Amino acid sequence: MKEYLCLQVPLRREMMTAVRLAAGGVCSAVGMSYDDGEDCKVCVTESLLLLLRRGFSSARVSFAPAEGGMRVCVTGEACEERKPFSDEDEIALALLHALAREVTMDKAEGEVGEIAFLFGQTA
Repeated sequence: MKEYLCLQVPLRREMMTAVRLAAGGVCSAVGMSYDDGEDCKVCVTESLLLLLRRGFSSARVSFAPAEGGMRVCVTGEACEERKPFSDEDEIALALLHALAREVTMDKAEGEVGEIAFLFGQTA
């Protein structure tokens, strides 16, 4: 599958701004509406924060074309310590389901390791 952009980043809060800017750039480049682009940035950030809170130390974020929009996949890498779900995690999951289409999560041993979702219409 051809990707628009793929990033591998350490999961540190100071990296969230850089990833949000990259997500916004990709959304703009593929012709998504402003509102869809903002919602996509929220979903990418919440996915990264969820993986950070789960104990992952890095993540891979890929943006790829999909029928009717763009597929975003956020995959946790290098899990240092599994941490229990928190109320913040539940809020993040609720946001993802409210803002994105076709949210899927791959779970290894009962833990979220990858989050994928579809977003917006391309021009």
